[in-house]
Amino acid sequence: MAPQREWLEQDFYKALGVASDASADDIKRAYRKLARELHPDANPNDPAAEERFKLVSEAHSVLSDPAKRKEYDDTRRMFAGARGRGGAAGFPGGYGTTAGGQEFNLNDLFGDAAGGPAGGAGGFSDLFGGLFNRTATPRGTQTRSRRGNDLETETTLTFKEAALGTSKTITITSSAPCTNCHGSGAKPGTSPRVCPTCNGAGVVSRNQGAFGFSEPCSDCRGTGSKIDDPCPVCEGDGATVRTRPITVRIPPGVSDGGRIRLAGQGEAGLRGAPSGDLYVSVHVSPDRTFTRSGDDVKVTLPVTFAELVLGTTVSVPTLDGSVGLKIPPNTVDGRTLRVRGRGVAKRAGGAGDLLVTVKVAVPPKLDDAAIEALGKYAAAEKASGFDPRANWGK
Repeated sequence: MAPQREWLEQDFYKALGVASDASADDIKRAYRKLARELHPDANPNDPAAEERFKLVSEAHSVLSDPAKRKEYDDTRRMFAGARGRGGAAGFPGGYGTTAGGQEFNLNDLFGDAAGGPAGGAGGFSDLFGGLFNRTATPRGTQTRSRRGNDLETETTLTFKEAALGTSKTITITSSAPCTNCHGSGAKPGTSPRVCPTCNGAGVVSRNQGAFGFSEPCSDCRGTGSKIDDPCPVCEGDGATVRTRPITVRIPPGVSDGGRIRLAGQGEAGLRGAPSGDLYVSVHVSPDRTFTRSGDDVKVTLPVTFAELVLGTTVSVPTLDGSVGLKIPPNTVDGRTLRVRGRGVAKRAGGAGDLLVTVKVAVPPKLDDAAIEALGKYAAAEKASGFDPRANWGK
């Protein structure tokens, strides 16, 4: 079934339990909640939960993508309006009824003058092919296979892993291509064949007077192909639900909340159709030493008062080791010093900077000798005429 027809038959908002004007965050929260409740791992040997899990996953893959969501909303709105005018009542299913109650085929309404078969090119699929910039399938070769749904999962990284890049192995349970038949649905050594009844269209049509009727082909059950000897593992579906490890390569510089797309690692398509994609949402744990500002890495360096006044060179931690930092004499407390190229890697090449903010650390306790020396320093400082509050409050 073409994606637009499936959209007309499924209320994805209802499947997720959200309103049609729900925000992207509301949709994401609803999906995560339902995905946890309906996941096959939490509901072993429960076909109903598995079917709901697939529906919820498909709903999320459409509604979480702004472009797909707009297509979905526009498609349903178009035919909701048609039903309100009496022009396509009873549509989903691809068919409508006249004012007299007789069914008519929307392919007849939008079809070509040559009277092509229902569901073929030049009819309903051509209408939507032009509307959504999709290429119509040549007449007589329409395929019933369907791309797999996209999936989404999460992973948590340390600050350094996110900044420098790493590899993570995650485990997902989903529909995956059958390893026995390699997704064809047919027993190894055999192949599916085009259904001779519908010529691969998946539907058959018949005429009754001025009206055309279309219905799923009973010979191939609407798939467009026949498998004479099904695969004993997947029973002809071409996919099985299994748990599999996937290695995710995290590029350097990924930020908290970023998403990584793994093409073809999502849910398996039907009977050898392409698999969907897997999207990995990244969460970055806070670090005790480093924070981030764009591509720059920030660190606060504790120093003594003497080090600021006299100047010194100290070792400062970096993402991949340490670097010597020269503190000039008479450096002001709170000043930020920049170390070029020791920040986060940039996509366009190079790296951000390391921003080091110096902060005076006050000793919690001094011995008598230190207190005596500090007293002498205070007296000498006063004698020099230095007053830190000379212009303060004026």
